[in-house]
Amino acid sequence: MQDPNPLPWGALDRFQAQFIVRKTTGSSFNNYVAKTKLTTKGHFGSKTIAKVEWIGSGSLASKLNSDTELNEMIAKQTIKDATIYVEPTEVAVRIRSKWDNHLAFGITKELFEIYDRIAGHIKSV
Repeated sequence: MQDPNPLPWGALDRFQAQFIVRKTTGSSFNNYVAKTKLTTKGHFGSKTIAKVEWIGSGSLASKLNSDTELNEMIAKQTIKDATIYVEPTEVAVRIRSKWDNHLAFGITKELFEIYDRIAGHIKSV
């Protein structure tokens, strides 16, 4: 008998846009780790973002928290798009969001402006 719910084999249709900022972090790795913490209101489909806060132990998170215009831009996005991670690698700093399938994958002009502004803060740290 054939399995009615077969497991997928191979690569799944999940994509993630990563914005790379060339910056050597050196030993100050923790300065470049940040993640958005979203305060929401409403339930289910009507859930909206009330406040955006950046969590991180370094100076990048404090710079991002002080940029109120950036946080207002992020608050206008969907919850999935507003969840942003900033992670350093050996020779660069990566800005990314959550994974999407091939139908939902894409970057809007507003999201690009948000990532560009975050990249500017990364360069200034």
